[in-house]
Amino acid sequence: MKESLFRVLKRGEKAVGESRPIKGKSIGLIIDGPNILRKEFGIKLEDIVEALERIGKIRVAKVVLNQYAPQGLIEAVVNQGLEPIIVAGDTDVRIAIEAMELIYNSDVEVIAIATRDADFLPLINEAKRKGKETIVIGIEPGFSVALQNAADYVIRMEGKEFSL
Repeated sequence: MKESLFRVLKRGEKAVGESRPIKGKSIGLIIDGPNILRKEFGIKLEDIVEALERIGKIRVAKVVLNQYAPQGLIEAVVNQGLEPIIVAGDTDVRIAIEAMELIYNSDVEVIAIATRDADFLPLINEAKRKGKETIVIGIEPGFSVALQNAADYVIRMEGKEFSL
């Protein structure tokens, strides 16, 4: 039996039970590849997908990578059924563009962003302003406390040093 590599937390609670309000809703996911998919963290794409599928149905899933992403990572993204987006230079602007498209997509009820970066706090706030529920997915070290406090739900991934 596989050990769980994540915890889903609702703001203001210790842990989320099975009767959470977002259960079964459509999710749009954006993954900040250079920030989350680092070798030293040991996070696998399938762990992120599994965590979200326990909550709802992933309708749109994109992984933003920079031009230095190894071919093996790009293939892994495609093999997971996610859309790789390769950008030259910094990925933050493209993540913001993709997230805004999801925020204004009426088929998506929940916005999930996998990042540790507080730069995306305005995206969480805009999603909530437009009536979307929000999830941030991250890992320590450096998982922004402000981002965690702003989101409706937090998924804390556990890296390889914590897994059994």
